[in-house]
This record gives sequence, C-alpha cells and structure tokens, in this order.
Amino acid sequence: MICFHNPQHHLHAPQHEFFRGERVDCFEKPARAAFVEQALQTHGYVLLPPEVDAGSVLGKVHDERYLRFLSTAWQQWVALSADNAQTQPFPSVWPVRTLRSDVEPENFVAKLGLYSMDNGTPLDTGTWQAAKAGADASASAAMRVARGAPAAFCCTRPPGHHAGPDFMGGYCFLNNAAVAAQTLLDQGAKRVAILDVDYHHGNGTQSIFYDRSDVLFVSIHGDPLTEYPFYLGHADETGAGEGAGYNLNLPLRAGSSVSAWFGALGAACERIREYRPDGLVVSLGLDTFVGDPISHFALQTSDFERLGASLAELGLPTVFVLEGGYAAEELGLNAVNVLRAFASSQC
Repeated sequence: MICFHNPQHHLHAPQHEFFRGERVDCFEKPARAAFVEQALQTHGYVLLPPEVDAGSVLGKVHDERYLRFLSTAWQQWVALSADNAQTQPFPSVWPVRTLRSDVEPENFVAKLGLYSMDNGTPLDTGTWQAAKAGADASASAAMRVARGAPAAFCCTRPPGHHAGPDFMGGYCFLNNAAVAAQTLLDQGAKRVAILDVDYHHGNGTQSIFYDRSDVLFVSIHGDPLTEYPFYLGHADETGAGEGAGYNLNLPLRAGSSVSAWFGALGAACERIREYRPDGLVVSLGLDTFVGDPISHFALQTSDFERLGASLAELGLPTVFVLEGGYAAEELGLNAVNVLRAFASSQC
C-alpha cells in the first residue's frame, strides 16, 4: 500500500495541555507518528513525502478567516511580547450562546477563543507548518487513489477530525479527512463516504459536510453524553438541507464490548454500501484499543486485523488517514494490522 507521511510533524511539539482542568503533559506528541512510521518501515512500507499542495482544497473545507488566523497565530502571539516565544497560549473566553462570532476581536486571546472549541489544543511555534504538511500528505494520498491506486495511507499528526470549518479543537487544526474527501471530489468522484472509527466523534468532519449530499459521514464513537467532544455525535444528527439523511452517528456507551463495536461497524458498512460512493476515506483513529489512556473501548491488537478485512469487503478505493490513538508504543502495530489485513483481503 502507498504510504505518505509528514516529515514536518515534529515541528508541532507543545509540552503541556489542559485535561479535565489539570495541566498535564501532552497526550498528542511526536512519538505517536514516530511509532507508526517505525512499524510501517519494519513491515516493508516505503514512506513518501507529500506530493500535493493542499492549499486550494483547504479553502473548500475551512473558512478563509480561520485559515488566515491559524497560519499567522504564532507570529501574532510572539509579536505581543518576546517572552511569549517560551509560553504556550491558551484561550480563556469563548463566544458561547448570545455572544457574537461574526466580528473578529483584536485581542489575541479573544481571537484564540473565537477559533477554539476547547483549551486542550495548544499552539506551538511550528503548529501551522506541521498541520499544513499533514494536509498536503492527506491530499497526496487521495490524489494517488483518484489516479487509480486501490488504497493509500496518510501517516500524520496532529490529527484532524475535530477541526471544523472555522475552529480547532481536540488536538486538531486542519481536517485531513475532509481534505482527502474534497480532493477525491475535485478529481472527479461524484460521491465520497467518510467512515470515522476513532473513539471520539469526528465533530469537525460532521460540521464541514452536514448540509452536503456528496459526502456521507458515518461515525462509530463513545457516547457524547459522557465522552469528548460532548456536544455533538448523537444519533439524531442526520444531516440538514441537502445533507439530510447523509450523516449517521453510531454512539456506544463507554466500556462497550468488542462485539458491540463490530456490530456498529456492520451497520456503518451497510449504510456505506447503500450510498454507493466512488471512494472511501477512513478516519483511522486507533484509540479504541484496550490500552488507550484516554478512551474506554476494548479492541485488542488482533481486532484491528478484523477491522481492515471488514473495510476491504466494501470494495472501494480507500484513503486511510491517521487520527487519534495515545497508547503510543502499540499504535504502530495496530495501524499496520489494519493496512495489512485490508490489502491481503483485497487480493
């Protein structure tokens, strides 16, 4: 399988985040991608650098005002004080209900709150460069599939599926899965399905495509009544306008069994078959693993082989995009198990 990676991912390396009100070491760190890269190379995969500039695609899935802010955020922060180069900025105010979001404040922390859904997604000096290179890698994988490759994998961080049209959150800044889907559409696909198997609901991806019928979004995730991102991912969210009926959420209670998870996967695959897409994008979150420190499902390493084989049965040109997964040492093998089982089941 063709594999693209992000040679600049390490430029995004914040030291700490806020998790449930506590300042802690970052769960989302460069070692995550490094473990996956190492496992891929050990099993004979060749890692390619990005071949495509995703710039034109980004403007179709993200708001231009948000992109302008994100691409200059660190420079704006440091311009306030030279000492800020050693300090991570965090938002402290958000435009919740009745407050305006149409006017961009001049105050930097207020702007950061305008474009953030949480205070657990820290910026760093190289955040934009790392996120943009990841989007380029995702577009590159999608372009190879659009040109006839049966499948391709994008190994990158920071992840992307919590990033919405005009906001960051959940460690995500640019939505790599959305970039892949839009690239397939731009290259001639009429309809694309996105399947998100991360433990956490892909709220950003849902928000980007919620009123569109050319992208079906299906997500299996922890119930937002108790699990991040909390405010999206319920079963009654089925799309709006032209997108009505093209959004399927399959929330499961924390601690749900492996059999329940694969039951949801079966329902997800059936809906994708009904949609009859020209291509599939898989938001490959691996935090459903039993050893993940911030998630509550129980998939074993061998279960990721079953996942790969199940996805191959759909018979679709497929782009895999790495999302979450924080049991870093196991992350690589779990990713390889999906890809190898997918490829062998296609033969």
